[in-house]
Amino acid sequence: MVSWAAASLWSGRTEKRDTTYETWTYRALICAGAILIAPWTAQLLGEKPTWQVGSYGAYALVGVMLLGLALTWWARIELGRLWSSAIARKEEHRLVDTGPYAFVRHPIYTGLIIALLATAATEATILALLGAVFIAVGLWVKARAEERFLSAELGPDAYESYRRRVPMLVPFLPLR
Repeated sequence: MVSWAAASLWSGRTEKRDTTYETWTYRALICAGAILIAPWTAQLLGEKPTWQVGSYGAYALVGVMLLGLALTWWARIELGRLWSSAIARKEEHRLVDTGPYAFVRHPIYTGLIIALLATAATEATILALLGAVFIAVGLWVKARAEERFLSAELGPDAYESYRRRVPMLVPFLPLR
């Protein structure tokens, strides 16, 4: 979290920000999910682990979590100064379709979802899994809003061509 916040300092100047009803929807889903996935929520509510992970399982899931986080960083570095935590157009904004963006349109969200599902599986509680699902749905809502914004800002021809070539969140899925 600290390194992500520090990296935001090299983000470019925002020219336009998108604020819609969907903005509050995805934020509410992500906040609710964060509360549910937090280990102390299950402890506070007295929920016990539903399954046993074991040492090897925990190590494997930590590896999956780290792979998800590595994907987020790779995507963040690929975006460079175009990155924003909010849906926004940066100065000199352009379509990025290299690096992880060649395989999935929202690799930061994909990496976060992978890391959160692995975290929830490690916690082994229904609340944690529910929290991961809430966050995943929140990121999906945000990705859809971001796509509408980018299509309007970059022009439908440029973004629609990218949408036809590259899946939204799950790499290598056949496109419709």
